[in-house]
Amino acid sequence: MVRVGRRSADTGRAATATRAEVLYTPAEPVRTLVVPVPVTVTAPEPEPDSISLLPGEHTLSRKASFALVNACTLSSLGLGLLAIFLAMDGDVRIAAACLVACVVFDGLDGALARKLGVSSPFGAQMDSLADMCSFGLAAPVVVYASLADSVPPVAAGIASAFVAGCAAIRLARFNVSPKDGRFFSGVPTTMAAAVLALTVLIGLDELPGMALVGGVTLLAFAMVSSFPYAKLARIVKLPPWLLLLPVVGALIEPRMAFVLIVATYLASGPVLWMRAKRV
Repeated sequence: MVRVGRRSADTGRAATATRAEVLYTPAEPVRTLVVPVPVTVTAPEPEPDSISLLPGEHTLSRKASFALVNACTLSSLGLGLLAIFLAMDGDVRIAAACLVACVVFDGLDGALARKLGVSSPFGAQMDSLADMCSFGLAAPVVVYASLADSVPPVAAGIASAFVAGCAAIRLARFNVSPKDGRFFSGVPTTMAAAVLALTVLIGLDELPGMALVGGVTLLAFAMVSSFPYAKLARIVKLPPWLLLLPVVGALIEPRMAFVLIVATYLASGPVLWMRAKRV
């Protein structure tokens, strides 16, 4: 037994407790102060009813510039459709001239958009769709119409299908790939269509038909290749004497000069690629 001191509140008798009771008497519960923390709930922002196609301020001048740029894009689209109709009617040369005009309008809409400050994601998607119509569909139709009389239709159809498929891949890859200010990754569809249209316009009758089919197929694969091809801004920086060679060649023998220029540009991609690998 353990003697426990008196409590002041006891009635006078000695309080007694066993050792077990003293050791295992539970302590008083610890009181915890709970302070409520206010929770701020942010209401979701309402979604806009419509998406603006023209970023920035909507002044009358910017709207007119935006309409002008998209008019150039639609002109390229319309000329591509016209090239298809003319090729189906047998007017292959005029159809090729329409393709050249498509190339002009395609370059014009991008230059105007940057100059006037109305570049937009809508314009980029619009340009890509117009390019697919003009350079991915109209160009193969014109090529097929120009080759159908000199090679078997199956060979002309396969080469044209390669152009259409590779153009679609090239445009889709361009939309999702990072841009390089110095080189193209593969031959651009605009340049490929320009080469095909000029080939039809100047009429390379001295070359065998199957050689032309091989050249068309090679150009199609060059569009989806990973070889670096110099942009026009880098080409114009070449030594002046080197730029005069194509001009002199065009004055002497324009058709052969055209073939050599295209072949040199196509070969420059693998050469630059191998040079970069070595470095």
